[in-house]
Amino acid sequence: MNPDTMRQAKALFEATRRVADRAKNVSIVIAPPSIFLRELASGYKGAKISFASQNIHFENIGAHTGEIAPEMVRDAKAAYALVGHAERRALGETNEETRAKVNAAIAAKLMPILCVGERKRDHSGEHFDFVKEQLKIGLKDVSPAHIAKTIIAYEPVWEIGASEAMSPALMHEMAIFIRKSVVATHGEKGMKIRILYGGSVDETNAKDMMRDGDVQGLLVGRASVDADTFALLIKSLA
Repeated sequence: MNPDTMRQAKALFEATRRVADRAKNVSIVIAPPSIFLRELASGYKGAKISFASQNIHFENIGAHTGEIAPEMVRDAKAAYALVGHAERRALGETNEETRAKVNAAIAAKLMPILCVGERKRDHSGEHFDFVKEQLKIGLKDVSPAHIAKTIIAYEPVWEIGASEAMSPALMHEMAIFIRKSVVATHGEKGMKIRILYGGSVDETNAKDMMRDGDVQGLLVGRASVDADTFALLIKSLA
């Protein structure tokens, strides 16, 4: 729920737009609070920035007070939808609900960004089973033809808000595991799935994670709502 007002959202977006226009080989997807989505997206005429909803419902119409339908998001000029973000899962969103939302996003011609990640990690390796289950159920009804149009965002919940990001080497290991898990359920087309890393990303670690973490992008949290910090992050990638 950041920023507080439309005025602040416009200022943050304008600062991001200026950086995006100068950044080569960098594409940005912004997921503002839904109440700001239509105005920001409709007013943008460039090509470097796309928009996403922070959440969607799995139905397109009906008695679901307070929810946002995929078709509403598409009509508001968004092209992506976050599904199963760690903060949504913390509120009780289940793997089965993420499955339904991924399907609803694809049906509405939105690209789902399915967020997965373990709450804790130890030396037992159970976190791999946890992530594998999230992937298996969340992608269960996605056809092999659509799997490459689905993005996976790995969010190690124990790392979110930490002072340091997970090491690129550990992320590389997880990226290999994610691809192997998707290939096991969807065939070789699963190798084309794009993977993002999200967890305490800022300008000090973004470049190393992109270079050595075997990821195609970053899911940026708190650094994205500070215009100066986010500008430095994008510049480090460009």
